[in-house]
Amino acid sequence: MRIESDSLGTKAVDDAAYYGIHTERARENFPVTSRPVDGRLVRNLILVKEACANANAETGRLAADKHRMIVGACEAILDDFDRFASELRTPAIQGGAGTSTNMNANEVISNLAIEHLGGKLGDYSIVNPNNDANFGQSTNDTYPTAIHLSCILRSNVLIKA
Repeated sequence: MRIESDSLGTKAVDDAAYYGIHTERARENFPVTSRPVDGRLVRNLILVKEACANANAETGRLAADKHRMIVGACEAILDDFDRFASELRTPAIQGGAGTSTNMNANEVISNLAIEHLGGKLGDYSIVNPNNDANFGQSTNDTYPTAIHLSCILRSNVLIKA
């Protein structure tokens, strides 16, 4: 087990987990269901994260090496979503209007980037979930954008129905 810390204290996280302390807290705080957030919504949130990293790099606000790692992690998740689905594990019923799911995505992206750089999972001095993967973003923007993408991409099914 690795020990991660946040403003609330410390918590043990499985050494092999790509998720981190925020995800662990969300699972503890919202035990209403073990059913995770719909994978289509999470995939679209990853697309939003990738687009934000690209925009931050284009404006010169995100370093080129971190940009490459974040985009690479997003693409790896999207290319093999089934591999990462169990890591993107916040409960479907949660408080915070998507904050837990947003942070879960940030943690998985960061830890995958850290791993690709040869670092140890949870070493957020390399790629930080909040300061790098979530740089310049608000859950109040990213989560509704992912929901809108989900609606657009599924509208053909709804129209047929």
